[in-house]
Amino acid sequence: MRKRHALPAIAAALLAAWLLLPQHQKGPAPSEAPVATQATSPGDHATREVTGSGTVIRVLPDDTRGERHQRFILRIASGETLLVAHNIDLAPRVEPLRIGDTIDYHGEYVRNPRGGVVHWTHRDPAGRHESGWLRREGRTFQ
Repeated sequence: MRKRHALPAIAAALLAAWLLLPQHQKGPAPSEAPVATQATSPGDHATREVTGSGTVIRVLPDDTRGERHQRFILRIASGETLLVAHNIDLAPRVEPLRIGDTIDYHGEYVRNPRGGVVHWTHRDPAGRHESGWLRREGRTFQ
């Protein structure tokens, strides 16, 4: 039961951290996201499965509260940014990871005013959620 309550807390912490990062642009949902991902109102924080690609523009410290997450910022083709929160308790860390690397991703997208967050970039050990992944230079991290 405790783990079930941890996910919303982790998601809230990631969203709060993302909103505090000043270098990110405000803007609509990423162009790689399906049309259904795009919010219909400013307060709409829709979540959808997305697949896309972007360039690493910033590598952030790991989030070590609760389940550990590797965090980095991607700039996608539209010019917008995405925070990637990759659970390294459930999937291998993307290594090496450097600014300028191209990362392909599949995961759950959560829209926010700064671009959005992609998480669930791993397999669900309980088998209840669609599996996600990250890919760098042909190697998949799941």
